[in-house]
Amino acid sequence: MTKAIAFPHYGDADVLRPVDVELPAPGPGQVLVAVRAVGVNPLDHKVRSGALDGFFPVTFPAVPGYELSGVVEAVGDGVHGFEPGDEVFGAVMGGAYAEHALVAAEQLALKPAALSWEQAAAIPVAAETAARALDALDVRAGQTLLVHGAAGGVGTLLLQFARARGITVIGTASEANHDHLRELGAIPVTYGEGLADRVRAAAPAGVDRVLDAAGQGGVLPLSVDLTGGADRVLTIADMAGAQEHGVRFSGGADGGELYHASGYAAALALHEAGTLRLPLHGVFPLAEAAEAQRASEHGHLRGKIVLTVRPAAPARRG
Repeated sequence: MTKAIAFPHYGDADVLRPVDVELPAPGPGQVLVAVRAVGVNPLDHKVRSGALDGFFPVTFPAVPGYELSGVVEAVGDGVHGFEPGDEVFGAVMGGAYAEHALVAAEQLALKPAALSWEQAAAIPVAAETAARALDALDVRAGQTLLVHGAAGGVGTLLLQFARARGITVIGTASEANHDHLRELGAIPVTYGEGLADRVRAAAPAGVDRVLDAAGQGGVLPLSVDLTGGADRVLTIADMAGAQEHGVRFSGGADGGELYHASGYAAALALHEAGTLRLPLHGVFPLAEAAEAQRASEHGHLRGKIVLTVRPAAPARRG
């Protein structure tokens, strides 16, 4: 058994509560990780609320959480490159709000000693999404990319990946986050009325591609107009808007391909070069998961929200 935070039914953040859950031994290709930190993402509260019922089915009581960092406790058959005691980070298909979690080995990476637990837990989802979005947009060196919601967890990493590729990035954000975007090498613009004119002033030669990471109303038709074609716009946050305006939506595993390995590699290369920036909007203990999700729902984040987990006794499996 292991301690976790779960929701017994759909609802607001108040439905989250502590539970004990049974944890089997790692199966073939799996790694049992003693969790140290967990990344909090918009997907967490969207699944908990029932907004994605049918897209992300859950079994109650459901343990949220799609990324973590921690220490390998045991490995299943066929796992190579990881052994008990290794410090790791990676993505998981739910279940990370816990003291222990089972993770597919292919979605794990070794954590550098100089990378904190909290920063490592902020990498997996954002890195995979950023690598996938840049590939889907086919944006190249010398081109200009507009990112809506550039100061959040995905945007923060994507700006750094894009800069490393020689891509010019214009990022929308509130005025309070403009210095943050400049530090990441982006040209900041304020969202809201008059956005198109501000983008054109920042990019006189035009915008080649647009990524919507915010899901705010009105930005998709504006983006199509700025780029000259719906095929040059991608959203990771507005499925309904994508259908309405004929732009592409990416929610993961596009074409059956995941970008964990390439995303992790890009983030670790920046870390090794000493240029990786992983700002944390807020850090909460696991017991305050409800408060962390409320902060995530509020939006206007600078970087990621992370939960921390105190070292636990080895998992008991019954």
